[in-house]
Amino acid sequence: MSASQTRRDSLPWYKERWTWLLMLMPATAIVAGFITLWLAITSFDGLVADDYYKQGLAINQTLARANAAQELGLVGQVKFSADEVSVGLAARAGVELPSSLLVTLAHPTKGGLDQQLVLERSGDLYRGAVRAALSSAHWKVLIEDESRSWRLSGTAFLPAETEIRIDSSDLKPVD
Repeated sequence: MSASQTRRDSLPWYKERWTWLLMLMPATAIVAGFITLWLAITSFDGLVADDYYKQGLAINQTLARANAAQELGLVGQVKFSADEVSVGLAARAGVELPSSLLVTLAHPTKGGLDQQLVLERSGDLYRGAVRAALSSAHWKVLIEDESRSWRLSGTAFLPAETEIRIDSSDLKPVD
């Protein structure tokens, strides 16, 4: 054996690079696990809907309200600004429009950001103030009358879309 070979064989384990290379993967997994644990503890997303089971059972009622909006020929034009939501509502001839609307803005993943607004009629538009700024997301927009006899639903990609059209005739029939 050569002198360099015997010197290399006599190195302690902590001076061998292969030892450290083999320990790198488990060490990386442990660090990533602690980071994941920290994220899980410090952030709480919660449920989007606390009563998801009841909402699932009430789907037939929701479909009936969408069908009622379709029978009335309702079309909503929703405009978003930094501090206000306005809705222009049109219906078939002879249909009387309500004096106020209930508008729900639902965040796709964080129920705590959802907002329920009451929009009062002012001329041809319904207007209402937004409680908190709407973050960048794909928001679900629900428009209902005071008695909740009909419902229009649509989506808005904020802040890219500041105006959306929700047409009840776009409702797909359910077999």
